[in-house]
Amino acid sequence: MTTLIMIAQLILGLSILVALHEMGHFIAARAFGVKVEKFYIFFDFWKIKLFKFKKGDTEYGIGWFPLGGYVKIAGMIDESLDTEKMKEPPQPWEFRSKPAWQRLIIMLAGVIVNAILGIILFTFVLLHYEKEYLPNEALTEGVYAYETARAIGFQSGDKIVSVNGNAIERFKDALAPTIFMGGKVVVERKGQQVEIAIPDTLYKTISTNGKGLFLAPTNYSFKVDSVLPEANAAKAGIKPNDRIIALDSNIVTTWGQFSELVRGSKGKTFQATIIRNIDTLTFPLSVDTIGMIGITAKIPYANKSYNIISAIHYGFKDAWDMSVANVKGLGKVFSGKVKATDSVQGPIGIAKIYGGVWDWQRFWFITGLLSLILAFMNILPIPALDGGHVIFLTIEAITGKKFSDKFLERAQIVGMVILLAIMAFAIGNDLYKVFFK
Repeated sequence: MTTLIMIAQLILGLSILVALHEMGHFIAARAFGVKVEKFYIFFDFWKIKLFKFKKGDTEYGIGWFPLGGYVKIAGMIDESLDTEKMKEPPQPWEFRSKPAWQRLIIMLAGVIVNAILGIILFTFVLLHYEKEYLPNEALTEGVYAYETARAIGFQSGDKIVSVNGNAIERFKDALAPTIFMGGKVVVERKGQQVEIAIPDTLYKTISTNGKGLFLAPTNYSFKVDSVLPEANAAKAGIKPNDRIIALDSNIVTTWGQFSELVRGSKGKTFQATIIRNIDTLTFPLSVDTIGMIGITAKIPYANKSYNIISAIHYGFKDAWDMSVANVKGLGKVFSGKVKATDSVQGPIGIAKIYGGVWDWQRFWFITGLLSLILAFMNILPIPALDGGHVIFLTIEAITGKKFSDKFLERAQIVGMVILLAIMAFAIGNDLYKVFFK
């Protein structure tokens, strides 16, 4: 069942992204009077189709290969390599008959739709699911610094002043993905401002130490807020409002200290000392194999609610931060600082990211993230991608000279070979990880 849920989320997510991306091209083409011959979600290689119908000049359908989709625009050299019609005189309703600026908009439309979709989905997640955020100014006792943060200069009790020169309103912005790629954080420590340099390898430390911990938003003692049913904490008898004060001989004073101890004790069983009302109780408490026990903590601070304006503002910011992090990550792959095998994900890897539990908040967040990645990848200057066409059209718009159909055909073939090689690598990398890691 877990595998089926992963596959279902992958197919639904890709269907949404591909349909809207191609819809962008479709609407732009029709707006300029260009005929669209086909609109397909997923590829119909070897003309194998799961479903099709025709309305007007366009054939709509669903292909059998669920990793992409396309619109076939009349008078354009694309992945179909249908060059026979290109030998005929240009028609006024063809792509090649339109001025360069119109063709440029048609090619950019899919990327623009994906970028906007990413922002919309991030905004939706904030407004509908998260609803509130923890203000940075509320952390009057500062943060709890985990081992990874302490190693680069943070201390528990530090108050975040700015990140990369910008003051932050939400605490979560101190954990934005861009900061793990390098930068600087200014903190207030004992009345003095201290600048901490973030190494550009921090993302690797976070991902490989198996704990994923950096800063916690509370340096206070805590009470249990909720207990996940069937989790180890529930089996041990822990209840909401319990205060965990010790694990074995380790005195627990803050949530950060507690979570750091638990995350570093996978598979271990503690004797947990708990205060419930006026009673002091002791339970055997086991940590599962991923370093969790199944509780959340009450944060002793007042949250602020998102409204539509703040949700749009922070939805855009989160989308921007994710996009910048992906650009930096790709740069590290090309520079050799990161192995492509560690960062490139194929369909299996993406399905695993969605996870084996259908969580709509996670689904929409991951789909929004993939939409941003799709926009970025499509704008890369590789022939056969939108970015390749954009480069050629931009040169044409500047010089006033068109590239020959023969050149565009050959560029399309080169681009398709590159894309097939990337796809083969991504899928092969996925299979290697499944069977040999």
